[in-house]
Amino acid sequence: MADYTLIQADAFADRLFSGNPAAVMVLDAPLPDDLMQSIAAENNLSETAFVLREGDALSIRWFTPTSEVPFCGHATLASAHVLMTEYGVNGPVSLQTRKVGTLRVSQTADGYELDLPRIDATPLIDIPPALQEIFPGGWRAVLRNFENIFVVLDDPAEVTSLAPDIRRIATLEAGGLGVTAAGGADRGGVAVDFTSRYFAPAHGIDEDPVTGSAHATLAPYWAGVLGRDSLTAFQASARGGRMGCRVTGDRVYLTRQAVTYLRGTIRLPD
Repeated sequence: MADYTLIQADAFADRLFSGNPAAVMVLDAPLPDDLMQSIAAENNLSETAFVLREGDALSIRWFTPTSEVPFCGHATLASAHVLMTEYGVNGPVSLQTRKVGTLRVSQTADGYELDLPRIDATPLIDIPPALQEIFPGGWRAVLRNFENIFVVLDDPAEVTSLAPDIRRIATLEAGGLGVTAAGGADRGGVAVDFTSRYFAPAHGIDEDPVTGSAHATLAPYWAGVLGRDSLTAFQASARGGRMGCRVTGDRVYLTRQAVTYLRGTIRLPD
């Protein structure tokens, strides 16, 4: 048996038990894909991140309890937090991915800034019948990026009160479903520019607490609608998470803190 360190941190959070928890393993040699998937299933968090150190280079992969995913924001933020606070890595941290290029995380006076690619959505023309069943009252717009469908509603109260049929969402061809509206407020009653929620039952995540990757699409969309490049956002899950968003021509920058919850040892077969 071999021992490995596993650290769990709450990302997009300024205190424990909020934001989105992610498990992080920093490796000096790759693990087999099926073993990484088994670890993620055992952790049973939205994502487990595996960071591979090869000299000065860092790469990252993300696994949900059921599958590897091509893009994850909160577990990237959690990984950078772990690298800086537990492994002595000086920021900014650059992490190479398989699908979305290099992701960077820098320390700021208020926490961290996560640098993501801007992923603009396009209108979805062929509306799946399941979507009409999930939203019988209709919508303002339906959009699509490379992995998700986004439904824009008229009122943030519709977003926060939504109780969708998770089984119907799981039948959608897209990997996940984001729901959003302009306005709203965080748990403390402080107004934000837009509110969202995100569901990905096809990946073993009924509802994701705070989804950084979704904001690589949501922030540019609302920047265009609202006519400004700096925005505040709240993801209205049970745990909830607020973040700042800054949109440029080809990047999206998300700002928030991360908090370490546990550091432990897992024992894996040789």
